[in-house]
Amino acid sequence: MPNKPKRTSSLGHHVKSRQPSGSLERRESRLSDGPTQTTQILKKFGTEELKEVRSHTDLARTANGVRMLTKNIAKATIQLHVRAIMIVTKARDNSLIYLTREVVEWLLARHDDITVYVDANLKKSARFASESILKTYPKAQHLLKYWTKDLVKRKPESFDLVITLGGDGTVLYVSNLFQRIVPPVMSFALGSLGFLTNFKFDQYQQRLTYVLDTGVRAYMRMRFTCRIHRSDGSLVCEQQVLNELVVDRGPSPYVTNLELYGDGSLLTVAQADGLIIATPTGSTAYSLSAGGSLVHPGVSAISVTPICPHTLSFRPILLPDGMFLKLKVPSESRASAWASFDGKVRTELNKGDYVTVQASAFPFPTVRSSKTEYFDSVSRNLNWNVREPQRPFSQFLTGKNKSEFEQHQRRGQENVEHRLSGLKVNDSDEFDIDWSDDEKQKDEMEEEQQQQELAIDFRKEARHNEAVIGQLDEEMLDYNIVEPFVPSPGNEIRTPTGHTYGMDDRECYAHPNATISLYGESSGNSDDTDQSEPNERNKQWGS
Repeated sequence: MPNKPKRTSSLGHHVKSRQPSGSLERRESRLSDGPTQTTQILKKFGTEELKEVRSHTDLARTANGVRMLTKNIAKATIQLHVRAIMIVTKARDNSLIYLTREVVEWLLARHDDITVYVDANLKKSARFASESILKTYPKAQHLLKYWTKDLVKRKPESFDLVITLGGDGTVLYVSNLFQRIVPPVMSFALGSLGFLTNFKFDQYQQRLTYVLDTGVRAYMRMRFTCRIHRSDGSLVCEQQVLNELVVDRGPSPYVTNLELYGDGSLLTVAQADGLIIATPTGSTAYSLSAGGSLVHPGVSAISVTPICPHTLSFRPILLPDGMFLKLKVPSESRASAWASFDGKVRTELNKGDYVTVQASAFPFPTVRSSKTEYFDSVSRNLNWNVREPQRPFSQFLTGKNKSEFEQHQRRGQENVEHRLSGLKVNDSDEFDIDWSDDEKQKDEMEEEQQQQELAIDFRKEARHNEAVIGQLDEEMLDYNIVEPFVPSPGNEIRTPTGHTYGMDDRECYAHPNATISLYGESSGNSDDTDQSEPNERNKQWGS
C-alpha cells in the first residue's frame, strides 16, 4: 500500500517530509478531514481540557507549556523541501528587472529540480529577455514559469518559498496576495525603507544556498482578519492585514466618533481623527508616527493608537491578541468614517457600520537574517537610541599640555601595575585634586566637634557658682563629667557607662534612666532620691 502523503501545515510552509500532492481539491479536503499534528499538540490546551484543571499548579503548568511551545516555535528551524520558488519584484522600477533575471539564471544554473515563478508581466519584457534565458538554459522550458494573482489565490500552497526584491511595500504586496496560507518570505533590501527586508542583495547567493541546504528560522508574524459589516450585519469584505487597520474621518471636516468594543463589551468611545489597530509588525509604521509603542514581532499583542485624540488622556494601549475587537460608527455620529487595510483598500463606513478585528489563523512567516534582526532594523531605520558618545576632556588638549597628560597617563598605568605587584606608589603620583580627601577630613572635623560638644568641663561649670566650688573636694576638679550621649540615626553608638559620683546630697545623672545618689545607690526610680526643692537645686547647678 503506498504511503499516504502528509498534510500541509496550517503555518503555510512545506516541511522536507512532505511529498508532492495531487489536485487542489484533494489538498483542501485533507486540510479539513482530520486534525494535523500541530492541532493535536495544541488540543491539550483547548477549552474543554482547561476545564479539567483542578489546581493552581496544573494551571501554572499549562500556562508554562503554552509559553514554552511559543518559545520553541520561534527557535525552530524549518527544513524546507523547496520545489517551487516565487520571485516578487518591486513594481515601477525597471532597474530591478535585471536583478530578477540574475537571480533566475543563478537558480536555473545551480538546480535542476526547482521551478522558478516570476511575474507574468515579465514574459514579454525586453529587459527580462525570457527568450534569451530559454536559449542559454534549455531546461527553463519546464522550470521557468509565471505567476498571476489568480494562480496565487487558487493555489497558494504551490509555492515553497517567496523571494522579494524591493522594500517593505513589496512585502506588504505579498501579504495581500496570500490571503490564506503563506510560504516563508525571504526579502532582499532593494527599496527605500527596510524594516522587513533584512538581507543584502549582494549576498543573495550565499544566503539562498544556506536556506535551500540547511533550512530557515522564521518570525511567525501575526496578521489580522478584518471584516466590514453594514448596519444590518451583512458582510461587505474580508481582508488579511499585516501592518494595520486604520479607521479615520477621511475627507470629512468633523471629528470621528468611534465605539471600540472588546469581546462584546464597550471599552471606550473615541473622539479623534481616527484609530489605528496595528500588529507588532505594524508598530514601526503609521502607529509609531502617531505615538504608538514599538512592539517586538515575537510579542502577540494588538496595538490601539488614537490619531490626534480630543483628550490628552487617551494614550496608546496594548491588548492581548486573543481579544475580539469591533469598531463601530455610532448612529448619532456627525459623519461617516473610512477604513483602510495596510494602506491598500479603502472603504467608507456609514452610520451603524462596523469593522471586526481578530488575530488571523494564517500568520506571515518571514525568514530571519540573525538573532538581533529586529534591533538592527530599528537602529538602522529609526536611529533607535543613537547618540554622540561621551568624549573625554583629554581630546581638547593641545601642545605641551597634551604631551604632559599622556606622560601622566603612562605613569598612572605603571602605578596600577605596581599596586597589583604590592609595591609602594610615590606620593608625587597621587591626584592633585582629590575630593575624597576633603570628605574624609570633613568627617574627622565633624566627629571631633561632636565630641567637644558632648564633653562638659565641670570646672568651667563650677566657676559660675563659688558656693559649689567651695563644697567640692579639690580632687573632683580634675574630673570631666560627660553628659549622656543619645545617638541619632546613622551615628556610632558611643554611650558611656554609668558612674556614681559623691556630691553631698546632690545627685547627677550619668545615664538617662539612672539616678545616682550620694551613697552609691543607683536605680531607674529610686525612693531614696531627695525629692525636695528641685527648682532650688536646678538654680544652684545652673541647669
